[in-house]
Amino acid sequence: MTDRKILNQASLTKEVYLILALLNSGNPDETARKHPQLFTEVNWDLFVELNRQHRVYPYLYSRLSKMEEKAVPSEVLEQLKWQYRRNTVQMLQLSGEMSNIAGQLAELNIRCLFLKGPVLGQELYGDLSQRTSRDLDFLVPIEQLEDAETLLIRLGYEKEDKFESLLGDWKWREHHSTFVHPVSNVNLELHWRLGPGPAKEPAFDELWRHSRTSSTFGQNVRYLGPEDLFMFLAVHGARHAWSRLRWLQDIKMLLMGQQPPDSAKLIQLLQRYNHNAIGGQTLILARELLETPVDPALSPLLDNPKARRLAQDILFYLPRIVNLNTPPLEPEVEQHFNRYLPSILSPRNRMLRSASFLYPYAADAKTLPLPKPLHFLYFPLRPLLWSWRKVTGAEKEM
Repeated sequence: MTDRKILNQASLTKEVYLILALLNSGNPDETARKHPQLFTEVNWDLFVELNRQHRVYPYLYSRLSKMEEKAVPSEVLEQLKWQYRRNTVQMLQLSGEMSNIAGQLAELNIRCLFLKGPVLGQELYGDLSQRTSRDLDFLVPIEQLEDAETLLIRLGYEKEDKFESLLGDWKWREHHSTFVHPVSNVNLELHWRLGPGPAKEPAFDELWRHSRTSSTFGQNVRYLGPEDLFMFLAVHGARHAWSRLRWLQDIKMLLMGQQPPDSAKLIQLLQRYNHNAIGGQTLILARELLETPVDPALSPLLDNPKARRLAQDILFYLPRIVNLNTPPLEPEVEQHFNRYLPSILSPRNRMLRSASFLYPYAADAKTLPLPKPLHFLYFPLRPLLWSWRKVTGAEKEM
């Protein structure tokens, strides 16, 4: 593995450079004294917006608030302080609800793994207030999904997603359902897969064997083992074009934490599930943007030419205020993302994705309703029904 820089960072704005410098600084006062130019001619309103966009404001505020140098305007610190306090309250609320749900599921003998949220704030950062979280994500075995949904409804949650499904395709086309509590406004994502199909991923039993118990929240709160957590965070971040630096900060904290992934096991895991390029992209970004030490044993991942191309693509998004999950997107962003998203797939996963379009959609049943015993006919009819909708301008499939 070469130490030569891979990324061309010329497209990054001064505000992004400052955020990166502060994320990487053990002493912000020293950074301000050694590199005063970083704090001049900064668009401070944009700096605050980018902190919110990248969800790194709690981590940065806890450091900026202790600065003796007056390099950051007081009104900027006030805005960050307000966001920091609001996030702390929200994380405490989510922590309480996470423990409650974990206990309720345990009483029903429903295994669950918490994927993100307060458990990562505590286990990776050592302080749940240092990380933001909008909701609670947890994974259950698909055979216990119905029981878990019943429990959440009994606890007052309302299911928001209404999947239109045909021949059980929701089991692999989708990967979670969203629930919201009308009183507390807590949002939950109940997963039966780590991510959308048809890509292959570890079975729940395998994830459970490798999982860990939270040292803070008790035996009912379990989360992914180091290698599985790295792969989950890497694939999630790549799928969202790493448009939030917090996801990359999670990777840094994982790699530099007390229980980092075992390099040999991690390489084997990424190879097994065709995520070598995504793993390499993740490590390149973490090393060059967040100055994360990378084990030389992981050199094959960083030296992957596709990983290098994918890492460079990400710099397009970092200076932008964008939510890739909320259309409409600016035409330039939409065009770039539509090119980027297929490029992260391995040849095998790209083939599976293409083949999945031959599997019947709910839209096929709307176009040509058939009795349930004849639903198997949607397989040979699928190309004809799809073509008919395109020709007639019928509503697009979701």
